[in-house]
Amino acid sequence: MTLQDLLNQWFEIAADDLDVANGCLEKYHPPKLAIACYHFQQSAEKSLKGFLTYCDIEPPHIHNLDELCKICIEHDASFAKILELCNDLNPYSVITRYPKEKEITEHMAITASQQAQKIYDFCLAKVAD
Repeated sequence: MTLQDLLNQWFEIAADDLDVANGCLEKYHPPKLAIACYHFQQSAEKSLKGFLTYCDIEPPHIHNLDELCKICIEHDASFAKILELCNDLNPYSVITRYPKEKEITEHMAITASQQAQKIYDFCLAKVAD
């Protein structure tokens, strides 16, 4: 598998997570807020790992968006622009998987959708240069 093939796979999976998450908000009544937010976090994680792959760095087997973004910053300082977005999405990797951990509102899910899309777009633009 070439580096480009692996890179494409990271971003395809990240896009799939975005699609599934948005579907959870749009196709269900009531919307599936927790699982949507989980997939928004997952999309961001895979987008960041896609950028690291582009930098020829083996992405670490972690799920912490803050840590992943800080590694990206070491290779491209402009990733500091999305660190706050990563910080906001980071809790959804855990709180969405356990009952009664935290109430997720529709507003939170819509915000998560926008944040994940921004991270995806930012990372994809970096590898398209």
